[in-house]
Amino acid sequence: MPATTLTTRALLLDMDGTLVNSDAVVERCWRRWAARHGLDGDAVMRVVHGRQGHLTMAVLLPDRPVEINLAENRQLLAEETADTYGVVPVPGAEAFLAALRGQPHALVTSADEPLARARMGAAGLPLPQTMITAGSVGASKPDPEGFLKGAAALGFAPADCLAFEDSEAGITAALAAGMPVVGIGPRALPHPATVHAEDLEQVAVAPQPDGSLRITVG
Repeated sequence: MPATTLTTRALLLDMDGTLVNSDAVVERCWRRWAARHGLDGDAVMRVVHGRQGHLTMAVLLPDRPVEINLAENRQLLAEETADTYGVVPVPGAEAFLAALRGQPHALVTSADEPLARARMGAAGLPLPQTMITAGSVGASKPDPEGFLKGAAALGFAPADCLAFEDSEAGITAALAAGMPVVGIGPRALPHPATVHAEDLEQVAVAPQPDGSLRITVG
């Protein structure tokens, strides 16, 4: 497949599945939660990625009060933050972030800030200076709020930004925000990202004289 080249002015980056492979922790914590509630673990794993935890709970247990979901989500976040065993960078993430040093980019994640710091640290990756986390928004992905806030924080229109995502919820959110999106990894393949990459080793960043960024995928 020939390479695809995109030109943008800023990048908005999801974390889990995009920069960091945290699948082992997510599987451990959410399968324990599923077992406690008598739910099928495979069914839970099909909806958990990309969303804030309390929204996943609302999808799986639609009749349960929001307050209970929020309380259990706080417990799960604490478990996930304390458990970094098996958290590793997505292939190419270190070089990709190094290429973005000094360029406008932001983290847009459904994790809260302590979890984002724990996972990026465990993977040995630098945190972007601008972070939009669960505490920054009123609505989780697939709502576009996080990406819209990320663009605004960097001072760019959504159409001048390029998102990187791995999940259906994240890709939906980025497209709804009005920006193209690079789908990263196998979870992204079934969903309508602008272009797909197996991992970040397939992504090259080239700053241009006019201040834009040329992103080559493939």
